[in-house]
Amino acid sequence: MATSDELKFHEFDEAADLLAVNPDATTTSISERQSHVAVNVSTGYEEGELGEETDKTELLSGQKKQPSFWTFEYYQTFFDVDTYQVLDRIKGSLLPLPGKNFVRHHLRNNPDLYGPFWICATLAFTLAVSSNVSHALEKRGDPSFRYSPQFHKVTIAGVVTYCYAWLVPLALWGYLQWRKGLSIHVGSYSFLETVCVYGYSLFVYIPTSILWLIPAAWLQWLLLAFAAALSGSGLVLAFWPLLRSDSKPATLATLAAIVSLHVLLAVGCKV
Repeated sequence: MATSDELKFHEFDEAADLLAVNPDATTTSISERQSHVAVNVSTGYEEGELGEETDKTELLSGQKKQPSFWTFEYYQTFFDVDTYQVLDRIKGSLLPLPGKNFVRHHLRNNPDLYGPFWICATLAFTLAVSSNVSHALEKRGDPSFRYSPQFHKVTIAGVVTYCYAWLVPLALWGYLQWRKGLSIHVGSYSFLETVCVYGYSLFVYIPTSILWLIPAAWLQWLLLAFAAALSGSGLVLAFWPLLRSDSKPATLATLAAIVSLHVLLAVGCKV
């Protein structure tokens, strides 16, 4: 059986020869390597903890670097909403109540583009489909009528809907910024908040356009009037707190322009 002396590690003769030839050569023992590896692992772990603490500090202080305007991550934040938030904002647009501002109670300084984008897309699709189906139902008794889908109505409905949901809020936002510069009592929402108010106000026209499939002209116009009154009142209640401190003529003119453009869109959807 081997003794303890035989089991001990011995220095190799080659190492001694190398040191004799080159005295400046460095040697590393196994114990030194183990300690060196341990130090490296500990340092990496500390650096990871330091990076995490830095990220947490930036998030808590609100100094996290914002993505560039030209990057996809910048626009991704405007679509970062969940189903509950979207449904709550749709409900707020369908049930406008005095004293419960849509922007303050539903947007809460977190406007999104997800709802307005898909509401406009869905509305354009339902308008085109209901128009095609209604036209086919009206001509079903004519033996000479041959149905052909009118796909151009999808394009027209989409252009009109998106232009209204973006250009009108842009004009209103610019006007309120101008009035705010003239009078400190006039308020203003951000551009995205204004777009969000207009986008969600169009949701009521989606079920209305589906109900237009009922072949009764008087019912169609009645549904249109109800939808326009409901969504129009939501717009008035949303922007009234910003305009009530302005001069009376300016306030009335602005509210009249908001309602008139909304009614014009409603009539255009029906026609």
